Amino acid sequence: MTFSSGTYRILTIMSPSYMTRMIHLFLPSKCSCEPGPDHTNRRAETTMETESGKKQHHFVLVHGVCHGAWCWYKVATLLSSAGHRVTALDMAACGASPGRAEEVPSFEEYSRPLLAAVAGLAPEEKAVLVGHSFGGLSLALAMEQCPDRAAVVVFVSALMPAAGKPMAFVFEQLSQEEQPADRYMDCKFETSVAGDPQHPVETFRFGPQYLKQRLYQLSPPEDLTLAMAMVRPSQRFRDDTTMNGNVLTAERYGAVRRVCVVARDDASVPAGFRGRMASLNPGTEVRGLQGADHMPMLSKPRELSKLLMEIADKYII
Repeated sequence: MTFSSGTYRILTIMSPSYMTRMIHLFLPSKCSCEPGPDHTNRRAETTMETESGKKQHHFVLVHGVCHGAWCWYKVATLLSSAGHRVTALDMAACGASPGRAEEVPSFEEYSRPLLAAVAGLAPEEKAVLVGHSFGGLSLALAMEQCPDRAAVVVFVSALMPAAGKPMAFVFEQLSQEEQPADRYMDCKFETSVAGDPQHPVETFRFGPQYLKQRLYQLSPPEDLTLAMAMVRPSQRFRDDTTMNGNVLTAERYGAVRRVCVVARDDASVPAGFRGRMASLNPGTEVRGLQGADHMPMLSKPRELSKLLMEIADKYII
């Protein structure tokens, strides 16, 4: 089903277990969720110039744990206003996507909205994939499955796994860093046995004080209020088969160009952890954002948008 209003388009994709919503900005009014017979026109749209004379890019934005496409509203608007195509995705049971977190059967199904969006790009089209926080792991899976569809991948305050190691390895690395005694503060953990009593599912939700002090401490208060109303429980998939398997190869995942954007005032993880992830991924370009908390899309939206456009212009010829 497709709903169109002005320059916004909301596409709802049905799957057997859940629905997910994608918000497309600055798409032509004739675009449909059904593949068109002539992909050359879509390809031309991705290579056309903006009003400023620069090349138009397609940015695909992926949120972090407990969040949704809503957290990109500032950056999506800025990129779209600059003439670029923007796709902000809700992962399964996140944001406006129906369904409950405990009903998502696997990390791959959680990431399915991104995997489907990337695989469904027009022939020869390459997008700029941007992931935040936990969304970096979904990016990694998409890079492995469709390495030729990513022009460059940007990890924004994001987990960035290493080729040849399980994605869960990043959590092992994080556990080696010194952590505060109240690491999780008022975050809420719940266990559900509704699906299979033999395999209970743990869900996680950020608490108000954690959001305020660790994630949004430099963001506008209205964005903190929005987050308190919008965050939802999510799985972290620590025991997931894909998360613990050797699914990321140097030939596919490792071959995709990537940039790590470090928020200099991120209070959610120890400072050394970001550098350690970059060191495990040779060839990664590291860029910093001063005055940004864990949510740079909200605390420094203009600076992040400008940086994303610079990265796209640099890596896409």
